[in-house]
Amino acid sequence: MDLLPYAARLQRDLLASARAGGDEAVALAEQLAEALESSARLVVLDALVEASAEITERLAPGSVEVRLRGRDADLVVTPPEAVAPAAVTEPLAPAADDGDEGGTARLSLRLPERLKPRIEEAADAAGMSVNAWLVRTVGAALSERPAPVPAPTVTTGQRVTGWVR
Repeated sequence: MDLLPYAARLQRDLLASARAGGDEAVALAEQLAEALESSARLVVLDALVEASAEITERLAPGSVEVRLRGRDADLVVTPPEAVAPAAVTEPLAPAADDGDEGGTARLSLRLPERLKPRIEEAADAAGMSVNAWLVRTVGAALSERPAPVPAPTVTTGQRVTGWVR
């Protein structure tokens, strides 16, 4: 998605509004419009990121990501069907007790180096981004109902690895 047309529309609207103030106001608006172009693109991008997080929350176990390619934003949708049916028995609902009205928050997470590749593998196996997988996993951990139980992943002799309820 090219964000430039949205910034250009904002610039046109600013100039159209300034015409009511005369030539001096138009000249000032032109200078402001140039200075605000990158800021306008960032604001539109922030709105896309927040919208994708809200959609991901409601679409779980599916997800929506915003990826930047140069100055363009791409929306990447991973539908719930991409997750193996045995891995998820029912979609997670947004937590109702947190008082959040759909906003998002940024969190810096520090974890042991050995966990990062395991998290990436689990997210990849579920067909999700790391962020969407972490949101789903944390949501399941904090949910009042038990988390979905995926089928065991490996059976070796007497040893079984996987999730247990």
